[in-house]
Amino acid sequence: MTTYEDRILTVPNLVTFIRLIGVGVFWWVLLAQEDVAAAAWLIAIVASTDWIDGYLARRLGQVSKLGKALDPVADRLMIASAVIGGLIEGIVPAAIGIPLLAREAIMTAIAAWLVARGLGTLEVRYRGKLATFILYGSIPAFYLAAAGVELMGPLAWVIGVAGLVLYWWVLFEYVGDARRRQLESQRHERNGT
Repeated sequence: MTTYEDRILTVPNLVTFIRLIGVGVFWWVLLAQEDVAAAAWLIAIVASTDWIDGYLARRLGQVSKLGKALDPVADRLMIASAVIGGLIEGIVPAAIGIPLLAREAIMTAIAAWLVARGLGTLEVRYRGKLATFILYGSIPAFYLAAAGVELMGPLAWVIGVAGLVLYWWVLFEYVGDARRRQLESQRHERNGT
């Protein structure tokens, strides 16, 4: 059986690359075209394809190291871009955007710390995926509210706050996971295993 662990050119990785291109297109639509509604739909499209690359990787037996690394990067880049772009344009409220970006910065620091110490990466938690899904719903809702779609503003706030609370909760779980990973590594070093 062929292993795809070290492959770069796989169907799921192609989907992830397309999602990454979508981030660039989002910036062009928001800043150059100044089309807030189209930017909202781009966020929604990239978000709705989040599950496809992982599903294809498992279904086709094409799980790869690159895919495992790029999938969360694509998620984080789209969320960060949508939030930063929304903050710049006055679309996403600072009360939602700043705590979301702070959480992203902390999570990025944790991931970099683990990799720098040779401790690998953390397994994605279901609640983390759920929080991302909820936030992916709230951010385009803020954009659609800014584009004049009625009732999107209150909906964006409700799901945005719920997603943000869950996002921070999961961050604390990831901190615990990272700490356990570090302690386990130290225990192995002491035992010579």
